Amino acid sequence: MIHAYTFRQLRLALLLLALLVLPQAWAQQGNAATLNTLDAYYQKALKAWDVPGMAIAIVRNDSVIFSRGYGVLNSKTGGQVDGNTLFGIASNTKAYTAAALATLVDQGKIRWKDKVKDYVPYLQLYSPYVTENLTIEDLLSHRVGFKTFSGDLLWYNTTYSRPEIIKRMRYLEPVYDFRDGYGYSNLMFITAGEVIEQVTGKSWEAYIKETFLQPLGMSRTYTSVNDLRGVQNVASPHGFDANGKPSATTLTAWDSWNPAAGIFTSVNQNAQWLRLQLNRGTFQGKEIFSEESSRNMWQAHNPIPVSKQAEEAVPSTHFVAAGLGWFVSDYEGRKLVYHGGGHEGMNSRTVLVPEENIGIVILTNSMSSIMTPLANYTIDQLLHVANSRDWSQEYLDRAAKAKKAAEEAAAKAPKEKKRKEKITRELAAYAGTYRSQLYGDATITLKNGQLHLQLEPAPALSGTLNFWKQDIFNLDWKNDFALLHPTNVRFLPGPDGSITQMRLDSDNPDFHFDELEFVKVK
Repeated sequence: MIHAYTFRQLRLALLLLALLVLPQAWAQQGNAATLNTLDAYYQKALKAWDVPGMAIAIVRNDSVIFSRGYGVLNSKTGGQVDGNTLFGIASNTKAYTAAALATLVDQGKIRWKDKVKDYVPYLQLYSPYVTENLTIEDLLSHRVGFKTFSGDLLWYNTTYSRPEIIKRMRYLEPVYDFRDGYGYSNLMFITAGEVIEQVTGKSWEAYIKETFLQPLGMSRTYTSVNDLRGVQNVASPHGFDANGKPSATTLTAWDSWNPAAGIFTSVNQNAQWLRLQLNRGTFQGKEIFSEESSRNMWQAHNPIPVSKQAEEAVPSTHFVAAGLGWFVSDYEGRKLVYHGGGHEGMNSRTVLVPEENIGIVILTNSMSSIMTPLANYTIDQLLHVANSRDWSQEYLDRAAKAKKAAEEAAAKAPKEKKRKEKITRELAAYAGTYRSQLYGDATITLKNGQLHLQLEPAPALSGTLNFWKQDIFNLDWKNDFALLHPTNVRFLPGPDGSITQMRLDSDNPDFHFDELEFVKVK
């Protein structure tokens, strides 16, 4: 028999339990509704953007609350993408390199403001002052003085080692004063990888595996394309064909760039990395890097101007800056920590909302920009932003508007009279060896009445030359790499009228061919 007071106590206990359980149940139901909304949105966007495949994971409160793959591994051969599918995360790797340096700071082996020259004595830049005063923080915050992507042809398909790339940087010219501007630099992160190797005596790849991948249980995460041989469930990269449709390509190993962009992983694996980040360097009770280092990496080390157009597009964003291996900004009253990645045929995005313990990773096998609007929409839904925008459609509309404007401008532009020009020199006059101090040699050879170009540091970068006009030829690249754009080869005569120099002209947003000033040496 239960006494009256005992029954009242039991009812009270049950009521208190209900008060504890019901909000959790309601939260779970709300979570489920939000995640269902996101799932439907992702599926719709995949079709609208014509993306072959992608995978998305969301972490909240130290748990993976969403993980799913969409589309196919390869547009030609199929294969279903899932949460374990491997993609190249490209420049999202930079956060791993910054965190690796953070562990060395925590161990007292280096300091953030140490001079890079103390660890990489063969470093030489455009100015003796910059060479002597460049710090580890400078390496990670894109403020050395170079324009965005400056010198990236030094790693693209070349056989150059990291030390060789670093030694050649002395020929790169700055576009702004040291620490007085912003220019995204992969080369500085390659240099950061060398600091890690010099301090630890281990390769960057080995240190990343030992320090992060093993403790986090990321056994299906790789630090080089070469490690993917024989591995299953790997997404194929995709460029675009002549009609703008996704076209499957193959991965190329560029091991010299690994500290800047070399990691391959899945959303399920990378979710563990997000947990480590959101827990300020601690994973399952074990500290891997300190909270102090976490805060330093997420500080604004190099401000980036917010344009009027950006203010109008996202009024709640008031600042943007480079952290250390990350970018930081504000949105709807919260701080965002984020980065993107662009491999040849694969784009990705990582976003953290530390105050809400939220992390998002989006990996794709496409060169489209789908990951950015999807990340924006995901944040809006998880933060319950009022009047959430259809970010995907906005981006698509903006792209369509820009395309239409370009077509109209082209239609109005004066038409160049097509006339057949005759070559005025013997083809043999163009043949020879041309040298760039920055890059190395390029050879032009004449075989069976056809000129051929070979960039000697990059065996895969070659092609045939077809006369266009004057001393300009169209270059037909032998390999149809997704990051290569239409290119012209322009020969320059000297005072006596003979060919003395060569330039590669390409409207390429990823590579500055204009930095390669080739002079004929034989």
